[in-house]
Amino acid sequence: GAGLAAGLDDRRGLDHGAWVPLSLLYPDADVPVIQLSVQSRLDAAHHVALGAALAPLRKESVLILGSGGATHDLRRAAFGADEQAVPPDIRSFEEWLVECVTGGDTDSMVEWRTHAPYPEANHPTPEHFLPLFVPLGAAPEATKGRLLHRAFAYGALSMAAFAWDD
Repeated sequence: GAGLAAGLDDRRGLDHGAWVPLSLLYPDADVPVIQLSVQSRLDAAHHVALGAALAPLRKESVLILGSGGATHDLRRAAFGADEQAVPPDIRSFEEWLVECVTGGDTDSMVEWRTHAPYPEANHPTPEHFLPLFVPLGAAPEATKGRLLHRAFAYGALSMAAFAWDD
């Protein structure tokens, strides 16, 4: 009904971006799951529209989960790195994102490549950031997000997690 093409590929299993958070949330694997593919050649606005198309499912108690990374440049990750020594450009992007989500600044988020500080340094490719826009789009319009978790891993990866409630 939203004009978005969809298809099912039952030959693929869950990607690690889906099974890792789901294994923590539902260790008994006792919930049905449908994974959507990130459309990395399309922009954030497309993923917001996808979320809006899925929004009616929220009334049926369907969890719309976007799993990726608030920052994601693995070339800069270092095992054993001091988690307090996060580079300023990474910390700046993460702080911008938290402010946008909790302040309800959807427009800046959708135009993240021009509004965020150091977008290319934090997301050289967009596939780990685009999943954030699906639950954002599924939230009621003008809903401010809520910060669930905030930490860094490997000195460069923000593990920030958000929720959009009614």
